[in-house]
This record gives sequence, C-alpha cells and structure tokens, in this order.
Amino acid sequence: MTVEFICVGTEILLGSIVNTNAAFLSEQCAGLGLSCYFQTVVGDNEERLTQVLKTGMERSDIIILSGGLGPTEDDLTKEVAAKVCGKDLQLHKPSKKAIEKYFAQRGTVPTDNNWKQAMLPKDAIVMENHNGTAPGVIMETAKCSLILLPGPPNELKPMFQECVVPYLEKLTSQVICSQTVKICGVGESRAETIVKDLIDTQGNPTIATYAKTGEVHIRVTANAEDKKDAMKLIKPVVKELKSRFGNAVYSTEEECTLEKAVADLLTANDLTVTCAESCTGGMLSARLVNVPGVSEVYKMGVVTYSNKAKRRLLGVKKNTLSKFGAVSAQTAQEMAKGAALTFKADVAVAVTGIAGPDGGTAEKPVGLVYIACYVKGKAVVKEYHFSGNRGKIREATVAAALTLLRECILEYYSKITFGKKE
Repeated sequence: MTVEFICVGTEILLGSIVNTNAAFLSEQCAGLGLSCYFQTVVGDNEERLTQVLKTGMERSDIIILSGGLGPTEDDLTKEVAAKVCGKDLQLHKPSKKAIEKYFAQRGTVPTDNNWKQAMLPKDAIVMENHNGTAPGVIMETAKCSLILLPGPPNELKPMFQECVVPYLEKLTSQVICSQTVKICGVGESRAETIVKDLIDTQGNPTIATYAKTGEVHIRVTANAEDKKDAMKLIKPVVKELKSRFGNAVYSTEEECTLEKAVADLLTANDLTVTCAESCTGGMLSARLVNVPGVSEVYKMGVVTYSNKAKRRLLGVKKNTLSKFGAVSAQTAQEMAKGAALTFKADVAVAVTGIAGPDGGTAEKPVGLVYIACYVKGKAVVKEYHFSGNRGKIREATVAAALTLLRECILEYYSKITFGKKE
C-alpha cells in the first residue's frame, strides 16, 4: 500500500519551524511496510490545499495530513478535507467535553473559537488527543483513507502510536514486522557498501539504511500471515548483518539508544565512569544521564573549558598545555587519566576540540577533536575531524565519544559481546 504525507502550515514554508513530522511519519510508515512516494508541504490556503489533497487522493491509498487543526481561522485542514470528501461537519460532543476538561484542569476558560475543534466530519473515526485540544480524524472514502493529525510533534507522535498504527495494521490482511540493527563507528557510505548485495537482491524482507549522527540504523521489514512467520523471515537477515558488522552492532532493540548500550555495558561489568568535557560542554554527560538507572555507574562529570580548569580539576600539566595546546592528543589523554584518578572511576572519557565557528587555524582547523578513553590504567586517544556548524560538531563529538567508550570497554574485556559475558 502507498502512503502520502501532506504537512500543512505557512510557517513551515517560511522556515520558521523545522518539519520534523515528515521525518517521523516517514520512518514509522516505512517500519509498517508502507511505500511513500510523495511528500508535500502546503501553506494555510484553501485553494492550494484542496488541489494538493485531490492530487494525493488520485495516486495514494492513504493520505496523512499534519497541522491545521487548531482553533484559528487559518486552520483549514479539517474543513478542506471534509469538503473534498463531501462530508458535513457536526458537533462531536465527546470532543467538546474533552476540550472543556483540558481548560478546566489548567484553570482557564476556552474562547469561542476553541469549539471549532469539536466540529468534526460526519461518520469520521475520531482520535482523542491526550496532549492538546485538537482531536485527530480518520475519513474513509472509496478512493483512500485520510488521516488528520495535529501539527505539534508532542501531540502528533503519541496519537500516531496509540491510534494510527493499529488502524494501519488493520488495512492489510498480512502482518508487517520489522527489526532494527543499530550500528556505531561505521559511516553511512561504508555501511551501505557492506550490505549492498543484500539491498540489491532484497525482496521479502526488505532492508533500508538510515543515517543518524554517529550511527547507522538498518531496518529489516517483512510481511507474512502472522508475526511468527514474519520474524522467521527477519531472523536470518539480522544474523547476517551481525556477522558482517561484528561488535559495531550495539543493539537490535528498537528502544535501545547508544547511551543505554554503553550504560548497560558498564553495569554488566561493574564499572564506574566519569566524563571530562571541554568543547561539548556537558552534552556527553547529559546523554548518559538520559538513561534510567545510570546513577549506579555514572560517578560525575566536569566541564573544564579553560586551561586553568583543566589543570586545577584534572591535573593536566602546565607544560603539556603550553607545548601541545588545549586541543591535542596529549591534553585529552591527561584529562581522561586525571578524571579517572581524581574521581576514583574505573573508566573515564575526555573530549577537547574546536567547535567553531571561530578559533580554528591551518594547523588546528574548526572541527578538530581529540577524544581519550581511560579504562583501568590504559588510555586510548583518537583524532577526529568533524564538519558542520557548532551544534553539529558537538553532537558528532558526543556520538564518537560514546562509540569510543564502548569500543575500549569491549577491547578491555575481550570475551564480552554486546555487553554480556560469555
């Protein structure tokens, strides 16, 4: 089946907000085995939205619209969709009560235009919004199904998971299952080269690669009469991917992040960790602290941005800083060792670099980063060259630091595979 996305909002066209909904919907629908050939962004204009919607209905089985369900006059999605489908709007009493409850819980009074959100197409499937005031709507026509979702991501995402996924799964007689192989330390182009033969000969299951910051995810999707048969098709492909990528595979669990994989690895080996950060300014510690229960292994982190802080808190030698500079392999190594000894941790990871946009030289350009990992007396330092703006460089540095931390622990405990002792 084919699915098409129409994201509504002039603010998207103007660049005032980033269209993250399209990326989310694309990934989710791909995981459900739906083929997406078209995505459109259209402004809050009745004529243009009508044209885009009619075109989509002629070529796709499912249309998912996001945005334009608010209470103001320029929120036109529901009204235009109902008109195109030949459906009248009528008051949906449960939605009106939900809106009343929403405002009552916040001690505020709804304005008259809020009731516009309770006017819904006749005979439509209504999806309750637990995070806002705009209910979602599903309209079924002879041509296709229209799914209307609110624009704010914190409303769209839970509604999609709770209501839309079960609905989409019922549209096909077959069950669609997927499993994601998550890889770190391997670039997208290299990863694709490694699996190119599998992609070229794919059928059922299908294989798709997704580039993340510092990671590559390979999603294997199969359809069958039931979940058991679908997973039978997926299993040998996942096994082959693990064989090809080895320890670069950090998880095949959908909910497992790189930081969780690292935290699990530390926990499995009773290791404590500390972080010493310069250019990342605490982002590495923040990623680790995202993991519930990480307090069992995470001791503390320090941001030693200045040379004085590096010397005073981590014991970096004055001569090292003057001879090699703050951004150097030697400084990174002393930062990691100093953090481990000072805070009595089994493992320490340190980062120092030039995130830009200023501060770079011909010898040390913007994007130059050194990351050091210290595991029970042994230190490893790697040099990296990242590109992009300041934010991109810092994010890439954090991902690389987590990857190096994981690699060093795996190397130290050579009999550990995916965080579990053999």
